[in-house]
Order: sequence, then C-alpha cells, then structure tokens
Amino acid sequence: MKLIIAIIRPEKLVDVKKELNEASINLMTVINSIGSGRQMGYPETYRGVKHEIRLLKKIELQIAVNDDYVEPTIKAITRGAKTGNIGDGKIFVVPIEECIRIRTGERGSRAIG
Repeated sequence: MKLIIAIIRPEKLVDVKKELNEASINLMTVINSIGSGRQMGYPETYRGVKHEIRLLKKIELQIAVNDDYVEPTIKAITRGAKTGNIGDGKIFVVPIEECIRIRTGERGSRAIG
C-alpha cells in the first residue's frame, strides 16, 4: 500500500482527474495549498507598489492505492499535469503502514478500496 501525494497546478486538476478516471482511480483527497519551488513566484503591482508573490496557489492530491495501482496512478497524474514548464509539480510516493476503514473496521488492502 502506498500514499501518492501530488502537487499540481490548479488549472490542471480537471485534466488529472480525467486521466485518473480513465485509469480506474476514483478515490482521492484534494487540498488547496500554497508553496514555493523553482517557479520562484512573480511580481505584482498593487496600488502602485510592486510586490513579489513567492507563495503560489497549488493543488495537493492524496491518493492511497494498493501496490498494483502505483505506476498507473503516477502515469495518469503525469499525463494530466504535464505542461513542460517549470511549476508542473511533484509526485511523492510514501509507504502506508496500515489502513483502516472506520465504517466497517476493515484493514489493509481491502480498506483502501
């Protein structure tokens, strides 16, 4: 079992969800987030004063999958999120020690769904 965490551009969420759906991956958590990376922000002028916007809006996806779905999930996210420009995002794959479905008490791979 793995937890796949993807940080993507907000405007690419629809494309990523479409690709995940086509790969039969439908369960996910979507979080609005802000952060900085190599994109380094952008300058903005407000009431005549220049400001450097360093924290950019991003979307964080958290998807728990069984081991068989790790590569299809990564490929689907990459296909949907890639623009070829700095700021496309990152994907992290983290092992899950245990998963428990609260409603039924199921554990492990069966609890992920």
